[in-house]
Order: sequence, then structure tokens, then C-alpha cells
Amino acid sequence: MKKKNFPLAKVFSLMQSGPTVMVSTALKDKANIMTMSWHMMMEFEPPLIGIVLSEQNFSFELLKKSRQCVINIPTVELMEKVVRCGNLSGRNRDKFKALALTPLPAEKVSAPLIDECYANLECKVVDTRFVNKYNLFVVEVLKAWIAPLKEPAKTLHHLGGGEFLVGGKTVKARSKKK
Repeated sequence: MKKKNFPLAKVFSLMQSGPTVMVSTALKDKANIMTMSWHMMMEFEPPLIGIVLSEQNFSFELLKKSRQCVINIPTVELMEKVVRCGNLSGRNRDKFKALALTPLPAEKVSAPLIDECYANLECKVVDTRFVNKYNLFVVEVLKAWIAPLKEPAKTLHHLGGGEFLVGGKTVKARSKKK
């Protein structure tokens, strides 16, 4: 198979495995949402997730101060709101109102759940050693919520340039017994 050069600035699109998520944060009476696709599972139990937020984002400031967030997992039905959320600043506006999203109280953290998302992960920051160098927070999932669906969730996987891969088909590898 003949290959060609691939732009280094687009390598991330080859490596995106997890869904695009909407991270909600809160501090005092100010809540915010940001769209994020740079995250990774780091441990099974307790569930640890690494999340990268640009220090220029308002959510970075809220997460650094509050040390809590909710990772909300949207489906393809929310694609337009996911994209719009990623292009709006929450520093001077209420993104919940701007995007017509419903905040729900979380059980373990002060950040709100997004009701329209099919899954919500309440998290606390457990490691900040890589924040100053890489903007990488390690969070522990304290509580997980999921809506019962009849079919696998059609999640969004960001490829860049406004393009997404839609997940949702489950396949199982069958190994032959020897």
C-alpha cells in the first residue's frame, strides 16, 4: 500500500478514540460548559481520566479553582449545540441559556449535569502535576449516570475542521478456539 505524507497538525484526527464531550464546571454561582475532545482513560478502578483544557479557556480557570467537573457525553442529536458550545466563551454569558441546555444538580460535585447528554460523569481533580506544563488534569469519576438506550449511543468523535465520526455500532471479535 503506497502512503503519502500526512500533516503533523492533523495527527490528532487519527488518534481520537473517545467521544467529544461537554465539560461542565462551576464556581460559586457561575457555571460553564466547554466542548472537549482531548481526554484519555488512565485507570479502571477507581476510574481516572486525563483531560486537557487550554489555560485560555474560562473552564480551565473554574476547574483549577473548584477542582470539580462533570464530563457530559452527548450524542449526534446534540451535534450543533456541541459545535456552537465550542465556539462560544462562557466568561461573559450563560452557555446553558445560550444553548438551551438543562443543568441538573449533581450528587457528588458542585458542577451541573447536562440533562440532554446521555451520560454524565461527576469528577474531582486528583492530580495536577501536569497542569502547568501540559494543561493536563487527572480526574477521578465519583459518580456515573447513563440514560437507558435501546441501541448503542451515537457519539461524536472530532476529526477537526468541523467534521465528526459518529460512533454507535458495536462489533465483537470472535476468536477461534484451538
